[in-house]
Amino acid sequence: MSDIILPHSGYRKLIAYKKSDVIYQGTVVFCRRFLPSHGDRTVDQMTQAARSCKQNIAEGSAAAGTSLETQLKLTNVARATLDELLEDYLDYLKVHNAAEWAMEDEKKTAARNFAKEHADWESWKAIFETRPAETICNLMIVLIQQTRYLLEKLLSWQEQDFKEKGGVRERMHTARSEVRAESWDKAIYSYLDLATDAADLERRTAEIADRARRTAYGIAKRKGW
Repeated sequence: MSDIILPHSGYRKLIAYKKSDVIYQGTVVFCRRFLPSHGDRTVDQMTQAARSCKQNIAEGSAAAGTSLETQLKLTNVARATLDELLEDYLDYLKVHNAAEWAMEDEKKTAARNFAKEHADWESWKAIFETRPAETICNLMIVLIQQTRYLLEKLLSWQEQDFKEKGGVRERMHTARSEVRAESWDKAIYSYLDLATDAADLERRTAEIADRARRTAYGIAKRKGW
C-alpha cells in the first residue's frame, strides 16, 4: 500500500539545522554584546532572520508528511533569510571599517575547517562570548556560507523527492486505486472460487470477460474514443 503520510520531522538530525541553531544562538550573543539594546531595529531584524532560518527548516520538515511542496517552499525561505542575515554581518564590518577575511586568509581556512567539524552550540559558545566583533562577524559569515550550501543541497534533494512522490492528492489517488484494485481482485477470485466444476468455472470466466468488455466500451464511448 502506498504511503499517504510520508516520514517527516527528522530535522534535528540535519547538519543544516544544527548549524542554523548555532547561527541563531550566536546572533543573539552578538547582538547582546555589540549592538544597542534599545532603539536599534537591527537587533530585531538580525535575530528574527536567524530564528526564521532555523524555524523554517523545522516547519518544512514537519510539513513534509503531507506536503512536499510546502517543505520545498519553507526550505527556500530558510535559505533566503540566511542571505538577509549575511548582509547584516557584512554591513557591520563595513560600518566599523573592518575587513571580511579573504578566501586565502589562514584565519578563514581555520574557521572553515572548525565549522565543518563542529555543528553544536556548545563548541561555539565560548568563542562567541569572548572574541571581538570583527572575528565573530567573520566566523558567522563562514557558518552562513556553509549552511547555505547545505540548504542548496537539501533543496535539490527535496525537489527530486517531490518529482518522485508527488503531492498528497496524487498519493491519495494512488492509494485509493490500489485499494479498489485489491478489492476487485478479491471479488473476482471469490466469484470464480464458487465454481462447481470446470464448465462452471469457464462460464464464470467468460461472464467476467464480457462484463469487462462492456465496461471498456462504455468508457471509450464516453471519452469519444
